Amino acid sequence: MHTVDRCRLASTASPAAARDGGRRGDARRGGLVRLTLIRHDVPEPHGEAAERERRVRAALDELDALIGLASVKKLVRELQAFLEIQRRRTEARLAAQPVALHMVFKGNPGTGKTTVARVLGRIFHAMDVLPKGHLVECERADLVGQYIGHTAQRTREYIQKAMGGVLFIDEAYSLARGGEKDFGKEAIDTLVKAMEDHKDEFVVILAGYRAEMEFFLASNPGLRSRFPIHMEFPDYTCDELLQIAHFMCEQRQYRLSPAASRRLRRILERHAADNPYFGNARFVRNVLERAIRRQALRLVDRRGLTRSDLMTLEASDVWEAATG
Repeated sequence: MHTVDRCRLASTASPAAARDGGRRGDARRGGLVRLTLIRHDVPEPHGEAAERERRVRAALDELDALIGLASVKKLVRELQAFLEIQRRRTEARLAAQPVALHMVFKGNPGTGKTTVARVLGRIFHAMDVLPKGHLVECERADLVGQYIGHTAQRTREYIQKAMGGVLFIDEAYSLARGGEKDFGKEAIDTLVKAMEDHKDEFVVILAGYRAEMEFFLASNPGLRSRFPIHMEFPDYTCDELLQIAHFMCEQRQYRLSPAASRRLRRILERHAADNPYFGNARFVRNVLERAIRRQALRLVDRRGLTRSDLMTLEASDVWEAATG
């Protein structure tokens, strides 16, 4: 983020004169100040600034390592840049623009919503926006109680856990599913009150299917205004899902045979076409975990297994995992 220290301005002045001119402005010819800007004259990030930059870079590198999600990555970088510039404006004694960082994540399961929420928490922590930056996940079953007052208590407990970090509520639309008399409304009211009472102390992310989240927000106008940042998580393409599958295999020290890779592609294409709520990367992970068990069953009675045998998932393993 520090770009100036990469510059070097050439000069005809001697090194000593240039250093003097750069600091005191007294090296002159024909009434003009001759100045050489050398690397050690430009402040390098150090101390807290260097550590902040390192942690932000680590979080952004994790984001960049995710497959796909181009529009999400762009918006995250936009937020990071905005926060950085507001920090610099504050240092320059300029008015900083206030912003609510509460967000809505819309997309099918397995499209990276939780992972991106975790990365955002790390970025906000690195930039001193949040003191902890940890992620607390919950859903309706965690918040909604069985009697009047129970829901508010449980919701406050999760809010307290998330204080200083990010509260991620998955399938948030389900909180409004039962109508006015449902205890889910109590959870929403408790959440809104906490957002008012503890401004800037934690970030709330509501996540869920696109259509359901749109309906949820449309039926709660007050909520929509409190969540100004919306991120759309598109489904992965089959090519991206195959990349994810190969990456997951590498993490586990397995690999897909060429035939297994082709079989998995056909399975993915079929499921994506048949199911509008396709599980995306979650589906891939489940298939691979079952395929690993199928491979174990196929190999367990064999002797003289090679390293390649132990690592390779065959087409039959993948097919049985997806259909069994």
